[in-house]
Amino acid sequence: MKKQLIALFFIMLASNSPALFGSDLAKEKRWADQVVDGIIVGDAVWLEVEGNKFLGIYTENDTDVAKGAVLILHGSGVHPNWSDVVQPLRSELPNHGWTTLSIQMPILANDAKYSEYAPLIKEVPARINAAIDYLNSKFYKNIVIVAHSLGSTMANSYLSQQNTKPVRAYVAIGMGASNDAPDELNNLKYLKTITLPTLDLYGSQDLDTVLNSVKQRRQAVRKSENKSYRQLEVSGANHFFNGQEEELIRQVKSWLSNHSGRTPNQNK
Repeated sequence: MKKQLIALFFIMLASNSPALFGSDLAKEKRWADQVVDGIIVGDAVWLEVEGNKFLGIYTENDTDVAKGAVLILHGSGVHPNWSDVVQPLRSELPNHGWTTLSIQMPILANDAKYSEYAPLIKEVPARINAAIDYLNSKFYKNIVIVAHSLGSTMANSYLSQQNTKPVRAYVAIGMGASNDAPDELNNLKYLKTITLPTLDLYGSQDLDTVLNSVKQRRQAVRKSENKSYRQLEVSGANHFFNGQEEELIRQVKSWLSNHSGRTPNQNK
């Protein structure tokens, strides 16, 4: 039954307005087919943009008092239950008071180049807004974004224009940057305008695009005068924090607890 519903959702999505979407909808469907039946922690939810559905995984906090909700954005070409970075965060943060919603972001084929994602950036705001609306419907007001790799670029593009939206803090994991990037994917440009409390988290063994732009990212932030921006390098961690999942979770939950903008009675 689950797979039949998934197929129906994506048939509707593909038939309603295919020209509006650059995301590989067939790949989204394949991911959803694989992911939904394998969810152990959390529940599949279907979010909507202009009558079309995309997958999210919602996990309620497992503590007496909710601290807020974390919206999780994955990296290029994968899905909201990806084993690296995404699944550990979405399933473990609820044990520390944070409800999580991990959503399917626009994706391309596995062999797509980074620059080919530029046209998909225009699809990002609607998905994030749909996710925020869903969390609002659950009475969450203290909402933060945690994004990995290309997901951080998508988050940057959104936050650089949406600072008045109900997002209190932001964690970018493995965020690369280059002046040569297409304008839509230029994190240095975006960082000049983001004023939210921001944690720029990366590993000492991260990708070259991440490590080689540490200083550039820090300099870009000076333009925004963001006093709540911090860079943090995790010793020994690679781009996917393989074997460093516990440290990843520890750093993220510590930052969120201190910088989420939470006040008493403002969690939900």
